[in-house]
Amino acid sequence: MHGQMPQAMPLLSRGKHRNPSKGACFMEFASYLAGERWSDHPSCTHPLLAGLARLVNDHTSDAARPRLAELIPAVIGLTGDDLRIDAQIALRSATTALPVVAHERQLAMAVSILSAEHVLAELDGRPAGSIRDSSREALEQVPDAMRWALAFRRGVRISAKGFRRYAAPNTVQLAVRGIAQACVLDPNPLLRHLLAKAIEDCTALTGVPAQAEAAFEPGRWEEACRLTTR
Repeated sequence: MHGQMPQAMPLLSRGKHRNPSKGACFMEFASYLAGERWSDHPSCTHPLLAGLARLVNDHTSDAARPRLAELIPAVIGLTGDDLRIDAQIALRSATTALPVVAHERQLAMAVSILSAEHVLAELDGRPAGSIRDSSREALEQVPDAMRWALAFRRGVRISAKGFRRYAAPNTVQLAVRGIAQACVLDPNPLLRHLLAKAIEDCTALTGVPAQAEAAFEPGRWEEACRLTTR
């Protein structure tokens, strides 16, 4: 939305809701703003980004969840068939989670980084096995996990279909759950940061301009807030 957020804010809660009077999660509120049928799987948002939003919504504490609301308009219109979107969301999730999750999840996140980089390298025409500096720096923070992942990934191939259907969603789920359960003082800011950066990544990849935030009628935000808080 342009300028400051309106004073009225939605009351977001965990899980799926049959209708607004029962409450709303992040993506259900987005579906209403976009003028779609009430759903936590609206077509206005890329399926994996919507999945990340649902997970972040459900793993954020009740006290911190209101801070997610200002991100809702920005997911409207962010969709597309480009596999780079799936790979970038998975990569962002894995690199964000890697430094803080438990050791066994670090191994999975390290493998996920290499898998996403492999997909992106093929799509971008980079040499096989090439890793961008940001991913290499993330892996170097956990050298044991990096070595294990490099050995594990050697000779393993994953199809584009398999990556989109299984690997990328599993990465996102493990990353969010790992952050939520990590031994950190407060995981809520990191969960919000992950979602915000994933939205930025998708915006850059899809080329959807900032006016996507205004893709709903001016009074729809206030009406949605009224419906979900009565």
